[in-house]
Amino acid sequence: MTVYNPATLPKNDNLNRFSYVIDVKEQIFIRKGKMIAFYGELRFEAMGSSVLDLIVRTAFNAPKYVHHFVVAHGNGQLILGDNGNDLACYDLDNANMTIRAQNLLGFTKDVVCQESTLPGYLTMIGTGKVIASSNGPVHFLELPCRVDEQAVLGWADCPSPSYHYDYAHVQGWASAAGALTGFTLSGEEKQIDFTGAGTVLVQSSELNTENSSTLSHLLSQLPMLGKDELSKLSLSAQQQMKEER
Repeated sequence: MTVYNPATLPKNDNLNRFSYVIDVKEQIFIRKGKMIAFYGELRFEAMGSSVLDLIVRTAFNAPKYVHHFVVAHGNGQLILGDNGNDLACYDLDNANMTIRAQNLLGFTKDVVCQESTLPGYLTMIGTGKVIASSNGPVHFLELPCRVDEQAVLGWADCPSPSYHYDYAHVQGWASAAGALTGFTLSGEEKQIDFTGAGTVLVQSSELNTENSSTLSHLLSQLPMLGKDELSKLSLSAQQQMKEER
């Protein structure tokens, strides 16, 4: 059994595949709830505090996620973890990288964080470090390719992707829209289409959609529905709420 102390901990490297050690010398953004331990004199400040306003205005441009992160600063070694998921650090050199928001664990203050045009993703721009988790090891694919949306961790140096629906799914969507519960789309029906130049980051296994919100999953599909389908969906929701009372 290996017992670590400040002298033997790695610096800005993985402690193992499930945890990462940050050697904090200046401010760094980290996701709430992902700090598992630290050595040294570190402080954690909420977004919007007066001391950190300038840093937040410069580096954080994603208001929807502002309460999901804090700023760690001081001098010490910070260990991050994410429920046993794999962790990795990506070095940006005047580049851009888009990461699934729920997998983004931290980034240095010289990297600008912005909301992606694809909902649920954050785009990191500049030079610095980005730390992210994944459901299994990450694989890197060249473009063009199509990927199951639940397996996509992110992409780098490529234009915003688009959704691709197989004809059989499009044809059967109206009849499926009325099923409020238990509704899922597999990667064989709906994929994310990547074109142009760049790299796609793919997780080794799909996310567990059974634990995701059925409502949020359905809401992402609403632009495809017509007036009649929306009416059927509303009636189905009302019926379900009556049954749960």
